[in-house]
Order: sequence, then structure tokens, then C-alpha cells
Amino acid sequence: MSKKIVILNGSPRGNGNTSTLVKAFTEGAESAGNTVTGFFLDDMDINGCKGCFGGRSRRDCPCVQKDDMSRIYPAVRECDVIVMATPLYYWNMSGQLRTAIDRLFALEEGDENLLRGHDRSCALLMAAEGYGFEDVTLYFDHLMEHLRWKNLGHVLAGGNMDAGDIKGKPEIQAAYDLGKSIQ
Repeated sequence: MSKKIVILNGSPRGNGNTSTLVKAFTEGAESAGNTVTGFFLDDMDINGCKGCFGGRSRRDCPCVQKDDMSRIYPAVRECDVIVMATPLYYWNMSGQLRTAIDRLFALEEGDENLLRGHDRSCALLMAAEGYGFEDVTLYFDHLMEHLRWKNLGHVLAGGNMDAGDIKGKPEIQAAYDLGKSIQ
């Protein structure tokens, strides 16, 4: 049975190394019959969470803020798999991705928790100049525990400074294989 996959791409570069991993993952996932919906967060208007606890999960746009998260909420509600894709910035995810993740909290508020559990899975795709992935993978793993999502694992591609440095590296095939494995 095909799965609905949402990719949150937190890279600021549409043709960068993280986006190359996203493309490979998408090709693998679609070759397995899955439906992929991608969001390139850098092109979207997404404000930071206000911590107001004013969200109501059952509303069309559960957050009190009206911005481009209103496009992401319905896709996340309906998906089976979420892929978080990001470059490594100061041993963490990009601000673009972290902001979107924080705003997903509105799906946990109010009426019913529509984020936690619900038989979802998640994977992490990362490209970086260096190789210091430990802090961000620890955060990701803890997030998976909190949300009660199945952790599909990580594809971590270090040693990629300039756009295109990832070409020919085994992590591209690993991202494709991870996408293809989702069934």
C-alpha cells in the first residue's frame, strides 16, 4: 500500500547538497509507489512560534498565526511519513526547519492531539561541511520518542561545503534506498 510522504526541506539552497538528498529520496519513494509532497521552507513565509497555547488542532489552520504553515498543516495531518531535510548549522537543524517543527505544535493543542502517534514515521536527511551530527541526531531521536513516531533513521552526508560537493557520494544512494524502502 502506498504511503503519503511529506518532506520539509529546511535548506536555503534549492540546488544545494541537502536538496540533492531530497531529490534522491523522492525518486526512491515514488519508484516504490508512494506519493511525495515537498515543502521548500526557505520560499515560504513561516513565523516563529509565539508560545501562546492558542492553537486548536481541529481547525483548518490550527495556529492563531496565519502564514504559510496553513499549507503544511493539512499535508502533515494526512501523511504517513515526514522527512526532515536540513543542512547542519552550528550542530543543529537550520532555522527554517526548526521554525516549522516548532509550529507543528499547534497540531498537539486544544481539541485533540493530531501530531503525536497516529502511526507516523519520520526520517532525517542532512548534508554538512563537517561531520558533527551527534547533537542533532540526539535531538531528532528524542523528538521521535516524544511524538511516538517510528524512527526510520538518518542519512548524514558530511564533507560537503559547496553546492554540488555531494555528487557521486554514497549518501545519495542511501537517500534513494531509504525512500524506496517505504512501503
